[in-house]
Amino acid sequence: MAFPIHRPRRLRRLENLRNMVRETHVRPDDLIAPLFVCPGEKVRREVPSMPGVFQMSVDQIVQECHELNRLGIPAVILFGIPETKDSLGTEAYDEAGIIQRTNRAIKEAVPELVIVNDLCFCEYTDHGHCGIVHNGDVDNDKTLDLIRKTAVTQVRSGADILAPSGMMDGAVQAIREALDAIGAYHIPIMAYSAKYASAFYGPFRDAAHSSPGFGNRKSYQMDPANRREALVEVALDLEEGADIVMVKPALPYLDVIRDVREQTQRPVAAYNVSGEYAMVKAAAKMGWLDERSVMWEMLTAIKRAGADLILTYFARSAAEELQK
Repeated sequence: MAFPIHRPRRLRRLENLRNMVRETHVRPDDLIAPLFVCPGEKVRREVPSMPGVFQMSVDQIVQECHELNRLGIPAVILFGIPETKDSLGTEAYDEAGIIQRTNRAIKEAVPELVIVNDLCFCEYTDHGHCGIVHNGDVDNDKTLDLIRKTAVTQVRSGADILAPSGMMDGAVQAIREALDAIGAYHIPIMAYSAKYASAFYGPFRDAAHSSPGFGNRKSYQMDPANRREALVEVALDLEEGADIVMVKPALPYLDVIRDVREQTQRPVAAYNVSGEYAMVKAAAKMGWLDERSVMWEMLTAIKRAGADLILTYFARSAAEELQK
């Protein structure tokens, strides 16, 4: 029997009632905070296209990590801005590279914080692509050799999780083999399994100085029109040894997050990317929407779609509100 016996509004009448029956919750434990590391000391430079997000020197990153840890955020993912770039992205796998130095500093200062290292080359190459370029395209298999070298130096310097984001075929297997060869069996891999060639990455490229110097990344990142292909990518990464799989971006691909959630029992991550963040900031500045409400609606939608972990530039703001 329907109305008037059944009245769904009964459970919406009071705030505490709404809280009691809420189906989806976002907690600090769900969040991973992206951080951009740059050379220098006492550098905290705001990214113009991402208000509230900063390029920070290692000393400032350590301070930020103390604060994130205090707020209950369990992990950060690091993106490095090197002092010099070349065609091979050599600082990515340099034992004294920007990420390797940051790993050691964070581990010494905040040892309980989980450090995720982005494992890609676009920030480190002078051409801005995610590997070794040959005849105008990224050479997949030659790039795997650099991925192996980078994986080893990142883990030796303190990385707790490696996150290959370059969408190179076989990258997860290459990392797993390289880590197992040095006895790092315990290090998990968070694969950027379904990473789309998205227009939402623009502000990130501003922050990381990683725009491609020519062409685009459509020959290795996924076509935004494809949904079933994401499940193929996820299955391949799981077969190669991925411990966590990711969908990136999050909001335009909530259907893909749901599909992936239904395909695997492994943890699923989703990246609430720079363009999604910047749109909210810009609209809020114009007074067109309420930033706080939209932030929570976005994060809740990503979690509701099936993500266990959310990489988001809203991590600190969300955790601060949850502590109130």
